[in-house]
Amino acid sequence: MIPAKDVQPLARVQDNLLARQERRLLTWICARLPAWVTPDTLTATGLAGAVMIFAGYVLSLIDIDWLLLSIAGYAVHWFGDSLDGSLARFRRIERPSYGYFIDHSCDGLAVLLILSGLGLSPFVTMDVAMAALAGYLLLSIHTFLSARVTGELKLSYVAAGPTEARLLLVGMTVTMWVMGRARASYSGFTGYDLIVGAVAALLISLFVIQTVRTGRRLARIDRL
Repeated sequence: MIPAKDVQPLARVQDNLLARQERRLLTWICARLPAWVTPDTLTATGLAGAVMIFAGYVLSLIDIDWLLLSIAGYAVHWFGDSLDGSLARFRRIERPSYGYFIDHSCDGLAVLLILSGLGLSPFVTMDVAMAALAGYLLLSIHTFLSARVTGELKLSYVAAGPTEARLLLVGMTVTMWVMGRARASYSGFTGYDLIVGAVAALLISLFVIQTVRTGRRLARIDRL
């Protein structure tokens, strides 16, 4: 086991569309958070937001207005998930090994809650939601393997990152709330299935493309 003090920090690569504006906002918030708010508190807050999203989607089977809980959950999830690492860096209290492990473990659980909630809702079929989950997990595997062999933690792809993904899901959820329950079309799939399925296909394609690119890059390095 590598001692925590010997773990080298990863270079964070984040070039999504909203990265610069979001960074300014996060820094402004960090400067105003009370001392009792810790990175661990924010990580737990982000996970609580994911539980809210899951519950809202599932309860929309009973009443569509429960989708408002999911929309609120996305805001809570963004607040906790985006600020936990930002606060640690702002206060210079980073714990690289612990923070990396806990943060990304909670991210995986949060995505599972969000996509399984979508699959249990009356809007998206579970098969399509699980395809999106598979795409997310494949791209996560690439990200973590690439971080190990290149020292770079890539947090965005095709100018999109977690914040852009949340905004897409919020927009889709608002549309669900406004338009009402989905009706099957396109060989039994809904329009929401097509959107989530397209995202799943994009994630899987990115995994394949990035794996090939990184493999070629590493092959050149190893030959040298």
